[in-house]
Amino acid sequence: MSTHSLHLVVAATTLVVSAIAGASNVNTTIVDDKGKPVADAIVYFMPGQTIAPASGKHVIIDQVDKEFVPRVTVVQTGTAIDFPNNDNIRHQVYSFSPAKTFQLKLYSGKPSAPVMFDKSGVAVLGCNIHDHMIAWVLAVDTPYFVRTDAQGRAKLGNLPDGTYEMVVWHPGMQQPLSQGRIDSSGSGTIDRSVTVALGSLLGAATISGETASHAGHDHPGL
Repeated sequence: MSTHSLHLVVAATTLVVSAIAGASNVNTTIVDDKGKPVADAIVYFMPGQTIAPASGKHVIIDQVDKEFVPRVTVVQTGTAIDFPNNDNIRHQVYSFSPAKTFQLKLYSGKPSAPVMFDKSGVAVLGCNIHDHMIAWVLAVDTPYFVRTDAQGRAKLGNLPDGTYEMVVWHPGMQQPLSQGRIDSSGSGTIDRSVTVALGSLLGAATISGETASHAGHDHPGL
C-alpha cells in the first residue's frame, strides 16, 4: 500500500492546489497558523457528478447543560435533524441563516418533527432564551465527509473510485476553502496536512444580538 504526502498552506490570498492519484483512504491533519490542532473542522469531498440528496437519514443535535451537542455538525443535503432537549429547562432553537431558516418554539423534551436540511450551506443555530448557546450545521451535496477530532485529525475510509474536490471548513472560516483534487482508484492512502488561518466564529455576534433582541439574557427556570 503506497502513501503520498502533501502539505498545503492556506492563506488569505494563496491556495496551493495539487492532484494526488490512487487513494481510497484519506487522512487529514489540520492546524492553525500557530501550529495548534484545529478540532471540529469539516473535510468533505465533492464528486464530479451530481449526487441525489440523502433519503431517510436522521441526525441528532442534543441540548445538554445549556449547550448544543455537538456544536459542529455536517450532513448531506436531504438529512433531517432532531433537536431533543435533555435539560430540565426549556429551549427555543432557531436559525435565520439563508441555508436554513426555522424556529422551534419554547419546548422541553423532543419536538414532534425533525428539521429538514435540504439546501447546501452553513446554518448558525442559537437559542432565543440562552444567548451563549451557538452551534453550526454545514449541509453539503455529498455523503463523503469527516470532522476533525481534538488532535485536528480526521480519516475518511473507502472513498469510491473517481475524482473529487477536497474542501475544508471551520466556524472560524467565513467560507469553505478548496484543497484541490483527489483521484481515488480504490486502493492506497493519502495523508494531507492543512494549515488554516482562523478568525472570529461565524455568526457569533449575530446570534448574540438576535437572542438579546428577542428574549434578553438568560432567564432562570426557562
